[in-house]
Formats: sequence, C-alpha cells, structure tokens
Amino acid sequence: MDKIFLASICILHFFFTANSIELDQEVIAQQEADRVAELPGQPPVKFRQYSGYITVEESHGRALFYWFFEAQDESSTKPLLLWLNGGPGCSSIGYGEAEELGPFLIHKGVPELKLNEFSWNKEANLLFVESPVGVGFSYTNTSSDLLHLGDAITANDSYSFLVNWFKRFPQYKHFEFYIAGESYAGHYVPQLAEKIFDANEESKENYINFKGFMIGNALMDDETDQTGMIEYAWDHAVISDKVYRDIKKTCNFSIEHDNDSCSAALDRYFQVYNIIDMYSLYVPICVENNSTKGFTMIEGVAPKLFSKYREWHQKPAGYDPCIDSYTEVYFNRPDVQEALHANVTKIGYNWTHCSDAIEKWNDAPASVLPIIKKLINGGIRVWVYSGDTDGRIPVTATRLTLHKLGLNTTQEWKPWYNRQQVGGWTIIYDGLTFVTVRGAGHQVPTFAPRQAQQLVSHFLADQQLPSSAF
Repeated sequence: MDKIFLASICILHFFFTANSIELDQEVIAQQEADRVAELPGQPPVKFRQYSGYITVEESHGRALFYWFFEAQDESSTKPLLLWLNGGPGCSSIGYGEAEELGPFLIHKGVPELKLNEFSWNKEANLLFVESPVGVGFSYTNTSSDLLHLGDAITANDSYSFLVNWFKRFPQYKHFEFYIAGESYAGHYVPQLAEKIFDANEESKENYINFKGFMIGNALMDDETDQTGMIEYAWDHAVISDKVYRDIKKTCNFSIEHDNDSCSAALDRYFQVYNIIDMYSLYVPICVENNSTKGFTMIEGVAPKLFSKYREWHQKPAGYDPCIDSYTEVYFNRPDVQEALHANVTKIGYNWTHCSDAIEKWNDAPASVLPIIKKLINGGIRVWVYSGDTDGRIPVTATRLTLHKLGLNTTQEWKPWYNRQQVGGWTIIYDGLTFVTVRGAGHQVPTFAPRQAQQLVSHFLADQQLPSSAF
C-alpha cells in the first residue's frame, strides 16, 4: 500500500474510533475508492469529498451517482443533509452543488471552480444525488427502465440508494438525517421522507435517524400551484387584466383537462415567459446561447394541465443567466469525470442539467399534502420556504397550498432578519414553519446565498429565525 492510502486509513480509523464505530477493511477500501483527491481547477480545501455510484437495482443494473462533502468543521458533530433537485429529470449536482449551495461553484468564463462562501457544508455533512436514473451521470443497463419512470420508482430507488449508501458509509448511520430540495422535489422529498418513515416503523434493520425535511418553491398541489401562478402573474403586472379574466372564467384547475377557451388563454399567459425569466422575474435572460436551456417535454408529469405547454418545461438559468452553459462544459470534460469517478459505463449522451433521456412520467399525484400531513402528525420537522420573485412556483401558490393543509397558526406572520435587513417573512403553523426569502427567485441559494445558509442553519437547529436586526 502506498503512503497516501495508509494515511487515509489512519484518518478514517481516527474518525471511526471517535464515533465508536469499527469498520472492516473492505468498507474502508470502498470509501477510499470513492475518495476525490482533487478536481481540475479546484481550490484547496481541508474537508474530504467522495463521489461514485450506488447500485439501487442489481438485476436491472440501475445505479445512482452521488457526490458527498464532509462538513467543513467538526463533521462528527454535524447532521447529514441530502439535497435533491427536481425537474423531474434535473441534476442535483448541476444545480444544487455547482450553482446553489455546494462548496464548489462554477467559475464564469474560466475552466475552474470557486469556493462558495455560503456553502451548506458549513452547517452539515452534505450529500447530493442525481435521481432518478437517466439524470446526469446516473444510469441503467436496462433501457426500458427509462419508459417506466415516475414518482414511485424515484422514491423507491432513492430509498434503496440511502440504505446502500449507509452500508458504504456506516459511520454516518447514527447521525441526525435531514432532506432538503426545491421545485419538483416538492414531490421527491416528502415521498422519500414517507418511505423512510414507514420503513423505520416496520423494521429497525435499516433504521435511518430521520428528523425532518425542508422544501423550497415546491410543487405540492396542482390546483393551488396553478391558481397561484396566475394570481402572481397578474399581481406582478406580467399579464393583462383580459388574460387574467379569461383564465379565471374558462379554466378549472381542480381538473386535469382544459377546454379550447382555456387553452387559448393559457397560451397567451405562457407567451410572456418566452421573453422574461419565469424563475426570477427581475433578472436578465441569457442572450449569448439559448441552446442549453431546452424544452424537453416529459409526458405525464404534474401538473397535468400546465405540463402540456412547452414553456412549462423551460429550465432555470440561475443568477447569471448563462451559467448553465459553463456548468455543462465543465462536467462533460473527461478529466473532471475521471476525477469524480463518473460516467464509468460511457453513457451514450452528454451530461446535461436536465435529462433529454426522460420523455415519459408514469405517475405523479395531484397533491402531496396528505403525505406532508401524515409526516407532521408523525413528529417529523417540516419547513417550507419560498423565494418571492419566482413566477414558476410562486409564493402566492405556496401560501394557497399551505392554507389547504388546514393547520392551526401558532405564531403569526412577522419579518425575519439577516443582519440589519429584512430577510423575508415567516409564519409558524402547528408542525410546519413557512419562510419567505425577499428578492430571491426559484433557486433561493443562488439568489440569496447568505439568507439561504441562515435558513438551513436555523432549520437544522430547530430554531426560529431572528425577529430583529443583529
């Protein structure tokens, strides 16, 4: 064995001993095989990082790609947090890690990474997963799997991933575990949370020390999400009075099908988002290169009515409206993929933010509110947050959705502060905390990184956000 490997074993042995865990040499070797020494263009860091594949269905050859970062300080005392992006079909690494809350962000114009001052691995040990198969570097050796994707298989595979990831990294199995995500992860996160909750109740064999979840600008209920989009667009002077009245008169968002008059009105509504960014109303759109934004139509995804419109499938760009093009160049570099232990099967398509391989979605409930209510009643901590300049799943929609839960209010609407400025507003219900983030778009950590780090810090600590300047 070389000196680097021996040193790594010594470090791991110290970590395991400090946490009263003894691991055999095979597990240590598996972890060391996933250890990322250094990425091309990466600034030096002291925390360890790992990436690779976890098999979730051996008979089909399905494997999910992950990237894991230890907490920057006192990792043995920090919780474990899983981050999921939505889409469906979008990469938690391309968005979550590289453009939002990970320790390494894509550097504009140069083939390098830069440190994220507000990385969430300052608050937790941070795990990103590309899910389901067909997304990013995650793959299946059974091509027909891509025709059978949906919410159920995504939740099942994500749960299988966690069970097997904890077998590879058993030193984290007793850590407090949380899940966070945004957008269509408003489906993914509660559904995975329910799988963990039910499995913990049924058996202790693969027990996960699951404590709570947090979802942002989250798709949760088709009726209120669609209604809220229209109300928000009118209230923010995006659509005319006539378009607003026509939609209100002809569309019924409590059903999955529209009529010709509703279709015509919705066509006029969506047209405006060809010229401004639906995901953040007040940022510029990218005029350099529109080829990476894409309009991959996924048949059957929720909400059924709006998903028939091409513009609904437009992907977010981030604060720099052209950042997605830099990210895709970086993750398609062979030296980057080698350093990440990625694309080991030589997938027959390029890495993209959102998958072009997924064209059909087979199941998506119209509402995840029953799941959320079940988990609240089961004692799971639930926070919902909303960047208030997002037109895609706007704060208006989320407020309508939460009202539908019918929870009692335990603390009324009030401002919260980030240093000397109002960070947003918050209201606490019986079992659920709702937070708005002022001036942030769909991807809150991209638009308001300092506030987002404060948000996750208080969520993990189960503390209310500060109600006065500090």
